[in-house]
Order: sequence, then structure tokens, then C-alpha cells
Amino acid sequence: MLRLATRAMGTRFELVLGCEDGPQARAAGEAALERIEQCDARYSVFTNSSLIARANRDACEKPVRLDPELYGLLERCLALRAETDGAFDIAIGPLMRALGFRGQRIDAPRGSNLGAFELDRATSSVRFTRPDTQLDLGSIAKGHALDLAAATLRENGIESALLHGGTSSVVALGAPPDADSWRVRIGPDGTWEARLRDSALSVSAPHGRTADFAGHKVGHILDPRSGRPVPLGLRAAVIAPSAEAADAWSTAALVLRARGGSLELRRPHDQGWLLEDEGREPLLLGQHGCFAPHAGLEPTYR
Repeated sequence: MLRLATRAMGTRFELVLGCEDGPQARAAGEAALERIEQCDARYSVFTNSSLIARANRDACEKPVRLDPELYGLLERCLALRAETDGAFDIAIGPLMRALGFRGQRIDAPRGSNLGAFELDRATSSVRFTRPDTQLDLGSIAKGHALDLAAATLRENGIESALLHGGTSSVVALGAPPDADSWRVRIGPDGTWEARLRDSALSVSAPHGRTADFAGHKVGHILDPRSGRPVPLGLRAAVIAPSAEAADAWSTAALVLRARGGSLELRRPHDQGWLLEDEGREPLLLGQHGCFAPHAGLEPTYR
């Protein structure tokens, strides 16, 4: 096994290649890590020179031309907003600022007044339709970067690998040399494990990053429609064909769970979901067998 790592997007990205160390494998791994680092430079809201920072700065005054990669990503984000009934929305930047997750707090719009943007395919540009719009790719950027890194490995002949960003976003190529799938333990207690083969996993939980607001501790996952933080006791794990989809839908699953109603009606048919809610039994949806209790342990119901 060959392991390589880098720091990007405020966390550690690691690649585990299911092959012996050698010049070709190492070069492939380093090219994949470079792809992740490029995404960090392009999509960080904390870097003034990034493409997203430029859009946030200028798109309320005039259309901002985008390159094909970012334009395609924003198109998919708009589609996800519709598919999730607004539970996933990258125009959530003002709400993140209001709660203190993006530097100095500001007053932010709520509900239907959340910022909005339009895309023009003819000019590959984005334009904000409200002056307070701010895009934030934090709920999809890691998955997007991992998908690009995985594609780079495939292009360089790597057929077995596990890639992760901060252990919460994972993509698997093939299987390890000695097993039929890559197995990833979920959460600090490790009771559950995901079984991955040419698929991806994302785990989202609001307690992973918190802030103090109005005398209360709140998590960083918010309902874009109401502006309310998701309860801290929730956790969602999603297995999907791509890391980008898993990232977006693990966030949306938490918001949809907090709203109530049928999750099965919202879940894409090619995904498996595990939802844990403090004080309630875990909920498993779709793709029987992709989640399992680890090493015979029984899930704990707190």
C-alpha cells in the first residue's frame, strides 16, 4: 500500500493506493493531490483570489464569467437545490456569516429572502439576483475535489485506491487487494461501517463545527429555507456513486430529517442512507448491505 497526504480546505486529505510504492504509482498519487490543492485555491471563500471569492465580490454588479469546471459545478448545485426542496443550497453564505462561521457576524436574510443567483450557459457566467447573495461551496467542495482526484488516478492506471478528506468524505476505486470492498468505520464510536467499491461516502453531523449564538451552541449545518441550525444530535451517512453527490445529499438528509416527513420519497434510488438521531433507533434506507454494524457490535441507541 502507498499512502500520500496533503492539507487543503482546512483539513487533511489522504490517498491509500492498493499497490506497491513505485515511481508510476507515486506520480499518479501526487498528481491526484495536486488536483485537490487546485480545488482549494479555486473554491475557498477565505481566499480573496479564488474564483468563488471573485464571484461573491462582483456578481451582484455584473455577470462573472466562469470556466467550464466551475460553471458545471454551479449548474449541478442549482439542480440539487430543486431536487432537495431547498435543503441543499450554496447561496447560504449570509446565514453562515450571521452565525459566526465565516468571520465577522452580519445580519442575514431568512427563508424565501435567501440570496439567489442565475447562470447563463451562452456566456458561461453567473449573476446574483440579490445584492446580499454569497455562495459557499463548503457542503460540496470536498466531494468534488475527491472525484477529480479519483479521475486523475484512473487516468494514470490506478484501479484500487481509497481517498478521503477529513475522514468525512470518502471515495473508493475498486477494492483493496485482499478484500471485496473498502470498509470505513463511521463516527467516533465506530459502531457502523460502510462497505465501498467504486462508490463514495459522506458523513455529516452538525456537532463537527459549532458556534455560540444568542447564548446557545449551534452547529454549522443550517436549513436554508428557515435559517435554523439542524439539531446537534443528528448524524447522516450517505453512500452514492460520486463523492460530490454523497457530500451534498448527506447535508440535505440532515435538513430533511429535521423538517420531518418521508425521507424515502426524497432519497435518490442509487443511494444508501444511514441516519442517527439521539434518543431514536438508527434509520437505514436503500441499498441493503452497504452499511453494517462493525465487527458484530450492536448499534447503540442513546
